[in-house]
Amino acid sequence: MSAPISNVRPDPDQVLVDIADYVLDYRIDSALAYETARNCLIDTLGCGLEALEYPACRKLLGPIVPGTVVPHGAKVPGTQFQLDPVQAAFNIGAMIRWLDFNDTWLAAEWGHPSDNLGGILATADWLSRNAVAAGKAPLTMRAVLAAMIKAHEIQGCIALENSFNQVGLDHVVLVKVASTAVVAQMLGLSREETINAVSLAWVDGQSLRTYRHAPNTGSRKSWAAGDATSRAVRLALIARTGEMGYPSVLSAKTWGFYDVLFKGQPFKFQRPYGSYVMENVLFKISFPAEFHAQTAVECAMAIHAQLQAAGKSAADIKRITIRTHEACLRIIDKKGPLNNPADRDHCIQYMVAVPVLFGRLTAADYEDEVARDPRIDALRAKIVCVEDPAYTRAYHDPDQRSIANALTVEFNDGTRLDEVVCEYPIGHKRRRPEGIPLLEAKFRTNLARVFPARQQARILTASLDQQALEAMPVHEYVDLYVI
Repeated sequence: MSAPISNVRPDPDQVLVDIADYVLDYRIDSALAYETARNCLIDTLGCGLEALEYPACRKLLGPIVPGTVVPHGAKVPGTQFQLDPVQAAFNIGAMIRWLDFNDTWLAAEWGHPSDNLGGILATADWLSRNAVAAGKAPLTMRAVLAAMIKAHEIQGCIALENSFNQVGLDHVVLVKVASTAVVAQMLGLSREETINAVSLAWVDGQSLRTYRHAPNTGSRKSWAAGDATSRAVRLALIARTGEMGYPSVLSAKTWGFYDVLFKGQPFKFQRPYGSYVMENVLFKISFPAEFHAQTAVECAMAIHAQLQAAGKSAADIKRITIRTHEACLRIIDKKGPLNNPADRDHCIQYMVAVPVLFGRLTAADYEDEVARDPRIDALRAKIVCVEDPAYTRAYHDPDQRSIANALTVEFNDGTRLDEVVCEYPIGHKRRRPEGIPLLEAKFRTNLARVFPARQQARILTASLDQQALEAMPVHEYVDLYVI
């Protein structure tokens, strides 16, 4: 007969301890990290403003009970909503992720660390407004940037060596964990309470990737991160009441996360927490496309120009071969019918066909009105992907982190174009000097979608000055975005 399981309460798993100690004690000294966080902030909010143009997104926004306004609540940029921090986090998180245009981190697990801004900004705004109402000092935007850096780091460092998609789990589990940790710090939780909060995030039910893959691809992938970051705020608030945690939530035999959901394997770590992820994050600057296709779209834009110069069209194309990396094949190499915008923006053939045909790829190009053009599916059927093992190795190499794609066009008459290669997209750290002016231009375009000129100017004045932004009270900055 086996020995009974000990009921002695164990010490917390080291993973929980490391996260709590990092968010509570680590001092961020990197000017580059803060500067990148500011660029990330404006880019992420801009993505949310663009999403407001889409009814499918807007219908999910607002309070749970229509008409509810929370005194001193968090405000939702680009709207008139003032909500509790949990629902505000969902609203902001859904907006910024809706169009698949915010930042990206690619590793063993990919994801979008700026998804955490939903919980961070909602909590910081709510805390600031209540502090002012009580005659206390509000939080500043520097605190928001610091929380962004730490949330990026937690999500990104866990993702470096641990693939959740390979066990069927969605990457938003890491948004929930990272947001819970940084929100716990913002709420002033103790070390023990922070460990409890993070354990609650791990013990929570985790999302399947069903909504990201054929034949079930759908719009939940656009609000899944909003759901995760809002759930994080809820769990941190629960922990603030003194609610207990679960110290061996990861490692417990039979019932822990590792045994139940991770095939019994403990997490592996490549590096300690610092500011590496924010400093190296990838921005989606030019195209609202799943990041493994960003370089392919750049190549497709170049091919469109070559076709025009040669007096040829897509009708002259026999075949397009995409030489790519393994992750691209696993996620977005897709044949057959595409049923909705969420399906199309995760299909590399679609994301290449549109720019080859039209010389553009915008969020509107995933909608039914564009997608019903028969030329797109006709060209999509001629596009094939093949893995280049060297590209796969460079994708995983921490010193390169390339996202390479190379396109070769063959014509019906037997001729072909020279292969067009792009290893690093415009949003890569290696292309920052080229990319940041375009990122700021993207922000200006998104502001103009929602705000009159004078309001745009006030937002830009506050947002583009590092020192001024960091010193600004959070609620005053958020108020700049109120309609």
